[in-house]
Amino acid sequence: MAKGVDVGGQANPIGIAEARSALTWWLDAGVDVLVQEDSRDWLHSPPPNLPATLAEVKPANIVQPAHETLAELQGWLSSSMQLPLVSATAKRIMPHGPEDAAIMLLSDSPTFEDSAAGQPIGGDAWELTKRMLAAIKIPVEQAYSASLSCLHLPGSKMSPAERDECAEIARKHIKLAAPKRLLLLGDGPAQALLGKPLVQARAHVHKIEGVRTVATFHPRSLINRPSNKSLAWKDLLLLMEDES
Repeated sequence: MAKGVDVGGQANPIGIAEARSALTWWLDAGVDVLVQEDSRDWLHSPPPNLPATLAEVKPANIVQPAHETLAELQGWLSSSMQLPLVSATAKRIMPHGPEDAAIMLLSDSPTFEDSAAGQPIGGDAWELTKRMLAAIKIPVEQAYSASLSCLHLPGSKMSPAERDECAEIARKHIKLAAPKRLLLLGDGPAQALLGKPLVQARAHVHKIEGVRTVATFHPRSLINRPSNKSLAWKDLLLLMEDES
């Protein structure tokens, strides 16, 4: 019969089977060797020059943001721990499409549906996006798609300061991607890059980093409110008008 000690200091006998079960659990957890021969005072405070918890350790940026080329910016987005809203549990949804594209689509931050699809616009919204592109005679292969934040973190809400940071990154993104035209999808990109809610920003031509820009409804919003499709169509036609 083996013995254990409860928190009150009393010795409690445990059976061989219980002891074997406990040892098996530790072995399954990978604890199969003695890692420290000397005893340790677990109640002793850590040395002052060491963080008390891992939560206080700020991870270093993996890739320095050189941002001289689109590939470098994409690499930074894929690995940096200095991005707005960054978290170890956030899923990164990377942009896709060619450089110098016929059109760049900049959408709101990714949703669960986008995260599941692994792209800035996913699911039924992406199917509608492809139909919208076809309507203005742009093959989907000639569209570059990105989101205001490449991070999907359920329950997170972007603060004004984080939105400004995302806007700064987006402007650099637009400059390096160098699309012929830019379509802002949703209220978030309109607020961040134009300083106006979508209802005020749409139906007008803007310039961002020298690129002809129009803001319109996110395809997901059009699915929920089909009555806005006629307004979105006018925005698309406005975007595609010849430069005067």
